[in-house]
Amino acid sequence: MGSGLATASLFALALAAPSLSWAQETPETQVEDIVVFGADLREQVETFSETVVAPPRGHGPARWSDRPGVCVGVVNLQRDAAQDMADRVSEVALGLGLPIGEPGCSANVVIIASNEASALTAALVEQNPGAFRPNYWGASRSRDHLRRFIASDAPVRWWHISMPVDSETGDIAVRLPGYLPPTVRTLGSRITTPIRNDLRRVYVIIDLNQLGGVTFPQLVDYVAMVALVQADPDADLSAFPTILNVFDNPNIASGLTDWDQDYLDALYGSKMDQRRPSAQTGAVASQMFRERSLAEAEADALADTPAE
Repeated sequence: MGSGLATASLFALALAAPSLSWAQETPETQVEDIVVFGADLREQVETFSETVVAPPRGHGPARWSDRPGVCVGVVNLQRDAAQDMADRVSEVALGLGLPIGEPGCSANVVIIASNEASALTAALVEQNPGAFRPNYWGASRSRDHLRRFIASDAPVRWWHISMPVDSETGDIAVRLPGYLPPTVRTLGSRITTPIRNDLRRVYVIIDLNQLGGVTFPQLVDYVAMVALVQADPDADLSAFPTILNVFDNPNIASGLTDWDQDYLDALYGSKMDQRRPSAQTGAVASQMFRERSLAEAEADALADTPAE
């Protein structure tokens, strides 16, 4: 499909800008208590799981898989900062059981920093629109969402590319222009499906003029979260203890929270073979609820244990 060439040309365009340094101080961050009012744990988890993700219409949440794994490339930061960011995103992915590309791999997590993020984003999309909206069903969100991605003034913006594949073989399960129709297994039922949605590429663009009081470690974990989750940039997550709120409240956390990690573990640990996208989201919520319930029970038991 030429995705490697598309990524290479995008990198070339981004590299036309000067390499940027990270000069911000990184003070110790105080973590505030966050309370969700009027909802029990199950309802909190279900609401978060339904709100945080924004896959293409008609599809459930996509995830990275072992084919092709995760290869992180960072452009326009000084070497040490770029390496730290790539290493941290890779570390989070590795913790989810994902294979990490060797040095020199073709980047599919493309992270670009810029002092002129909007102009850069517009130029990247104009140069290669097919890299952002491939011509097959289930690749990305709508043209309107792409226009909003270009026009965004957010400190970090992102755009995911996914692909329906056969869950057993990993073979492409959607017709591509110029190719014969795929052979798709007919297993499944009205409830289950042999098709899963895999992430194939994500573009993360950082506007260095909009970062405010966010520290570099906070930024890196924020980037890791949006690189691994099809997060909705317009979602209101203010009621939840997530790193995705860090630009509204830099004191919320120093990095990924337990809530974030539990969601990531549930997203990548759930069996999502349900035919309805809402049922796939529900499977993630159920897994996260089980994990958090167990953690809370263990914490309560530890608190009730008398000191020796």
